[in-house]
Amino acid sequence: MSKPDYYEVLGVSRDASDQELKSAYRKLALKFHPDRNPGDHAAEEKFKEASEAYQVLCDGDKRAAYDRYGHAGVGAASQGFNGGPFTANVDIGDIFGDLFGEMFNMGGGGGQQRASRQQRGDDLRFDLSIDFEDAFFGTETEVKIRRLETCETCHGRGSASGRGPSVCPQCQGRGQLRYQQGFFSVARTCGACGGTGSIISDPCQTCRGETRVSKELKLTVKVPPGVEEGTRIRYGGEGDAGRSGGPRGDLYVVLSVEPHDFFEREGYNLHCVVPISFPQAALGAEIEIPGIDGPVNLKVPEGTQSGKELRIRGRGIPFLNEKGHGDLVVKVLVQVPKKLTRPQRELVAKLAESMDVDNKPTSPSLIEKMKDLFN
Repeated sequence: MSKPDYYEVLGVSRDASDQELKSAYRKLALKFHPDRNPGDHAAEEKFKEASEAYQVLCDGDKRAAYDRYGHAGVGAASQGFNGGPFTANVDIGDIFGDLFGEMFNMGGGGGQQRASRQQRGDDLRFDLSIDFEDAFFGTETEVKIRRLETCETCHGRGSASGRGPSVCPQCQGRGQLRYQQGFFSVARTCGACGGTGSIISDPCQTCRGETRVSKELKLTVKVPPGVEEGTRIRYGGEGDAGRSGGPRGDLYVVLSVEPHDFFEREGYNLHCVVPISFPQAALGAEIEIPGIDGPVNLKVPEGTQSGKELRIRGRGIPFLNEKGHGDLVVKVLVQVPKKLTRPQRELVAKLAESMDVDNKPTSPSLIEKMKDLFN
């Protein structure tokens, strides 16, 4: 099950300021705090999610790593609280104080602010499928994306004459319309101008007054070694162009890794299954097995049982943005020949006569195992 996006958990945009993060977190903490929701496990989980998201996003380094690589980029911080007792450095009184302060400030006369005409461009998502080997070694590939660019005909003004927008007569340039409902004054986005506070009377023929046009372009995507399924790479400023000189959005490349025919990934470890013969298992052996980055020598100890897992340190997946690798875990399966020649049968028979094999169940006994199963 994939982890929720931290920005979506807090309900903020990806360019939210530290103060916006703090305010959003405290409102959620106030709503879902266990002290206010005794016995409500759903509220407790919401409180944990919000606190985990804020813990990452309030740290500049962790936030930068998360923005570029998603949950894989923040390591242990993105693994949750491992089911242990939850604690958070949140003062419930402080939360109430800040929230009430915001409410009183909203009721003041300074709450009417003219909407900014500049608008940030939207973030874009591009899904990229890569091979298992590319996730191991890293790769560089060229992709085609479609995004909104500033119209070159009107230079982003949106008007054919070049005069640009004029003040919206409906809201008088405020971008909002206020309505009185009893003791409360409610502000709503102006429907005539969409909250920009301005309208275009003579729209550009190229962009139809939208100030932006859709274009396709090529972009080089660099995939670092060690990425996994769902890893997200952020390219700042590569999203849609903003309006009226606003900043560009970001581009998020989300990776999908194709499965391998021989290896399976578990975290940063590689797993595979290798067949061995009975003599190799009984006498021990050193065999060569294939590896993604070249052949690997595997030492099979004497008396190895079928299903035994042997670990080779440092031959697994490289750590993302760090030095070192995980391990290669090899499960050996002892193969029993289906057909034997007459000399082989005679040798196996002599071996069987010389061995004292006890086929009785070992401790815990078969009865004890069955009891455990039914219990």
